[in-house]
Amino acid sequence: MEDNKIIKIENLKKSYGTKEVLKGVFLEVNQGEVFGLLGKNGAGKSTLIDCMIGLKKFNEGSISIFDMDIKTSGINIKEKFGYVASEPLTYEMMSGKEYLLFVASCYSMSQEAFDANYDFLKKQFQIDEEDLTRRIREYSHGMKQKVCLMASLIHNPSLWILDEPTVGLDIMIYDVLVNMMKSYVKNGNTIFVTSHNIDLVSDICDRVAIINDGNIQTLIDFNKEPFKRKNLKSIFFRIYKENQ
Repeated sequence: MEDNKIIKIENLKKSYGTKEVLKGVFLEVNQGEVFGLLGKNGAGKSTLIDCMIGLKKFNEGSISIFDMDIKTSGINIKEKFGYVASEPLTYEMMSGKEYLLFVASCYSMSQEAFDANYDFLKKQFQIDEEDLTRRIREYSHGMKQKVCLMASLIHNPSLWILDEPTVGLDIMIYDVLVNMMKSYVKNGNTIFVTSHNIDLVSDICDRVAIINDGNIQTLIDFNKEPFKRKNLKSIFFRIYKENQ
C-alpha cells in the first residue's frame, strides 16, 4: 500500500441541489489505525461515508481506497471493506442466518469459512442460534444492529467502516463492540468510524477529525498529543461555538 494510506480523500465536494454539504474535504487514513470523524447532525459525516462506499456520487474531488479509485474500481474496493450504516439495513423477510448466508454468498465465501466466522461472531455478539433462525422483522432495533455488525465482518474485511455503530446497542454489547474494534486493528486492519459518542471516539481512536460546515476544522493525533483525549469534548464544543 502506497505510504500505508488505506483511504485518500482529496478536495471532496458534494452538493444537494444548491446546498453544499462537503466543501473540499481532505483526509488520509493510515493502515492499522482507528480513525474517527466527529460532527453534529447535518455536518456531512454520513454524506462523506456514502461517497466513500460508492453509494452517492460527488461533484468534485477524488476518493481512493486501497490505492483504487472509487469511481472506477468500486466493486474491487467493496470486496475489501465491511460497512455498518447508522440504521440497520437488511432483508427483513429473511432470518438472521439466512441474511448472513446471503451476504457471504456475495463475497463467494466457502461454507467452511462462513461457518467459522459465523460461530465466532455469534459468540462475540452473544446471540443465540435460536434467535438467528427468527425473521429479522421480529428483531428489536439492537438485535438488527448486531446482525448488521456480524454481516459487515463475515467476509474478513481489512477495512471496517462504521457510521454511528453504537446506536441501539445495550451497554454489554457496546463493550463487546469496543473490544472487537481494538482487537480488529491489532491484526493490521483499519477502522473508519463516525459517532456522536465523543467518549467512544476519545477512547478507541488513534486520530480524529472534526467536521463542521462542510470542512475538516481540526485533525488530532492522540499518539502525538495524548492529553487531548480528555479534552476532546471541550475541543469539539469550542469549534462549534466558534463557527456559530
